[in-house]
Amino acid sequence: MSGVPPQTKTPHHLVTLPQKSTLVAAFRGQHLDALRTPAVVIDRAVFSQNCARMHDNAKAWGASFRAHVKTHKTAEGTRLQLLSSSDQTHAVVVSTLMEACEIIKAGLVADGTVTDILYGLPLPPNKIADISDLWDEVAQYGYTFRILIDHPDQIKFLEAFESQRENPRAWSVFVKVDAGGKRAGLVPNTPEFKSLLDVLFASPIVSVYGFYCHAGQAYASTSFDAAKSFLSAEVDTVNTAAGHALAILKGTPGAVPRAEPFVLSVGSTPTAHAATAETRDKMASLLNGRLELHAGNYPLLDLQQVHTGLVESSRVAQKVLATVISYYPGRGTDGTDEAICDAGAIAMSKDTGPSGSFGEVVGKSWKLGRISQEHGTLTRSREAGPPTGNDVVRVGDVVEIVGQHACLTLAGHSWYYIIDSSLTGGKDIIQDVWVPWKGW
Repeated sequence: MSGVPPQTKTPHHLVTLPQKSTLVAAFRGQHLDALRTPAVVIDRAVFSQNCARMHDNAKAWGASFRAHVKTHKTAEGTRLQLLSSSDQTHAVVVSTLMEACEIIKAGLVADGTVTDILYGLPLPPNKIADISDLWDEVAQYGYTFRILIDHPDQIKFLEAFESQRENPRAWSVFVKVDAGGKRAGLVPNTPEFKSLLDVLFASPIVSVYGFYCHAGQAYASTSFDAAKSFLSAEVDTVNTAAGHALAILKGTPGAVPRAEPFVLSVGSTPTAHAATAETRDKMASLLNGRLELHAGNYPLLDLQQVHTGLVESSRVAQKVLATVISYYPGRGTDGTDEAICDAGAIAMSKDTGPSGSFGEVVGKSWKLGRISQEHGTLTRSREAGPPTGNDVVRVGDVVEIVGQHACLTLAGHSWYYIIDSSLTGGKDIIQDVWVPWKGW
């Protein structure tokens, strides 16, 4: 490994997204019945309430909050996540460079809504120049762009890049640690982790900001106590990591004492829902830094989150409208009826969960039991019995489906129709259209 790998540039100046003004002019004030399906509908009131609840959790837990914007990828949703009726934060996580580009283009940095951006993947060597450009854009306002590091070669690529500059800079780094999910990061009590810390603290172009983990395995939680256990494991992991770092700094001759404590950043939507005053009181009193909570799915939620037992279905802020396009009496298992709708894998994703389906029809005993690219099969269980009354679906009916994973469901749609149940008559009338950021 020598030098800096060929650098890619996020072509955000080439990406053409639908014009929001055109979409709003076309759809605002229309009834949901007028929409072409499949269509994503978001209830802005429920979205906002979920954002306020998460700020309440962070305050009760005694932590700052960093909002992940990857689920919706919109300027409007980001603003609601950061500035809620309960509190505010100005720190975000992005999963793609396009998200960071569009946050800047939307004016969210210029107006001070976003002041701290973390790129949430371990540093890609071929995107260093792109990230550097984004850092320059936020730095002109006095704000910060941070990166994740979990391998010493990433630091070598950074050093090679900075060596080409007349005035090398110090990159603000979260060290990615593994809390058991094995998605990314290193386990703190390993020789590899301690070697990484040695390289980090020896580098002149790195400033270690803190330690970051994401307990993706917490999505398997089925109770508050289970999520609480995952949260405790996250805190223990980042706290152990920071303890090793402090020990190294203490044993380094001439090391300058830290002016600010390490940031211990933990969270996923399930564990963030378990971040309460109760769990804070039971936490170990000795922390090697200050706590930061992060989460991303929580404003919208989905079946996966409902099945954790931590949220009610009434808090799910998104749904997909689909049209029933054919019906098959007795075709299903045990002679049950089936139907097909125009929402398939592209509109819903192929994620399944504890319910054993790809989605559930709101208010009816039908599930999205099988799925193809552009259509899905609605199925029933024998226990549900023959459909009667409100449970009947006919060709031409529009049904509402909540899928397993909102992040993937929303990724398949070019824009979202916004309703607002807090307004008189707002439950079925389009109030706005949000256009998500596409690309990497």
